[in-house]
Amino acid sequence: MNNADLTLTSPITRALQVENPLLCLTIIWHPELERIGDQTIITGQNLAISRYHPLFSKPEQPGLALGHGGISRSPLELSVDLQGGVTIAVLAGRMLVELDGKEIHGNHYLQPDQISNGTILGLGRAVLLCLHWLTALPKNNAIDGLIGVGSSTQKVRDLIRQVAATDTTVLLLGETGTGKEVVAQSIHALSLRKHKPLVSVNMAALNDDLAAADLFGAAKGAYTGAQTARNGFFQEAEDATLFLDEIGNAPASVQPMLLRVLETGDYRPLGASKDLTTTARIIAATDQDLYGGGFNPALLRRLESFVINLPPLRNRREDLGVLIMHLMQSPSLNNIANKNLSFSLLTQFALYDWPGNIRQLRHFLKRVLLGMANNETPAFSSLIDSPPQRITYSAEPASSYTPPAPSSVEKQTRKKLNELSEEDVLVALEENEWNIQSAAQALGISRPSMYKLMEVNSQIRRVGKISAEEIQQARRAANNDIEVCASLLKTPAEALRRHLRGLDLNTKYTIG
Repeated sequence: MNNADLTLTSPITRALQVENPLLCLTIIWHPELERIGDQTIITGQNLAISRYHPLFSKPEQPGLALGHGGISRSPLELSVDLQGGVTIAVLAGRMLVELDGKEIHGNHYLQPDQISNGTILGLGRAVLLCLHWLTALPKNNAIDGLIGVGSSTQKVRDLIRQVAATDTTVLLLGETGTGKEVVAQSIHALSLRKHKPLVSVNMAALNDDLAAADLFGAAKGAYTGAQTARNGFFQEAEDATLFLDEIGNAPASVQPMLLRVLETGDYRPLGASKDLTTTARIIAATDQDLYGGGFNPALLRRLESFVINLPPLRNRREDLGVLIMHLMQSPSLNNIANKNLSFSLLTQFALYDWPGNIRQLRHFLKRVLLGMANNETPAFSSLIDSPPQRITYSAEPASSYTPPAPSSVEKQTRKKLNELSEEDVLVALEENEWNIQSAAQALGISRPSMYKLMEVNSQIRRVGKISAEEIQQARRAANNDIEVCASLLKTPAEALRRHLRGLDLNTKYTIG
């Protein structure tokens, strides 16, 4: 059982489900890059795939055949049985056909569960297709930053549009790297509050002793060192949107205070004599399990007004191609992007389960492109702890099938904090492009523990204490690459990105 099983979801989530999902083929890669993301829906029991058939298209656009000269004129045949299984018949010919990276001949049978994981079909070492289930018909519903052609991405976009027009509290649930901050930005950008700022708060980074003052403000003399009154994040977000990121790591001391704000709209600054009323709209996000007993259950119920579950990348394999193209065109990669990625490498990208999701995909892609710019092509196995798993297919339908467990990065051994030196922390951050979550995983510690280590590290700087002039200089030296800029400044990339956004210095950064 996972979070999605326990979470109260929006009614539209279930309304969009189709009783009988359709089979779909999506182009993951094609030598003509504009064809990436084109789809064809399998409506009958048989489909012949050749150079000239079927027609693939984007929503509301005319269809085109695969067309590439490396695709045989002789068809590859797909047959669908009543249980939803698919038989792939490879006819005798010169075209190399690969199923999940393995060359195949003759007949191969796919159970419905295998197709649920997204099956990768390689044709002629030129075109990559993903065979997957479709639970909502493709349509034009673009939202900046939310890239994908599959049903799960489409449903997230629908939910965003549904809730953006309201002031309802939203809870975003999803693994690290799935794009929760991008969704929060999209909800704000489509709301009536779009002309006001999106105020982002990393709840895991709040100091336990000062968390209440940071969130709700404080009167003069409320605590040692409070020489003047200060506004909190709630006051900063008046008539705007307050994004409480990492809400699962919110200090226990402020959880009852957050509950009161959500219930009544009222809060009291630390040391003040009267309440204030907030007009901020709340969006919260976490990759934590809020149902394990450690999080305030009443607060959780309040946050559950409207829940959006963000799917992991391994469950939206059909989106890999358009995501790779989008990332290569982003400001931080466009100057090094080389579109001539090898077919073998692209196949490995399509087969990998991406435990770090879109953020990890971006990091891997950047390393590959940097290597190619230096006339080196890193082996995919050198980028990960374990290679993608191969799946064995049967020649005939099997009576039972157990899908392989998703591959994942090998769990790190948890270490005691006092065993980690300042240099250990710095090395972990450098190797993980100053991403806190990834660095914490590399060290085998929790994210809150990572924040504690960073707080006492003499070499790591708080972005708020770095002058705008120094940030500008580092940004120019890094050619607008946030991770490189963070490394130069010795400050976390996430905090730097938010700080730049607040200063209106940066361009739009997107993770998926």
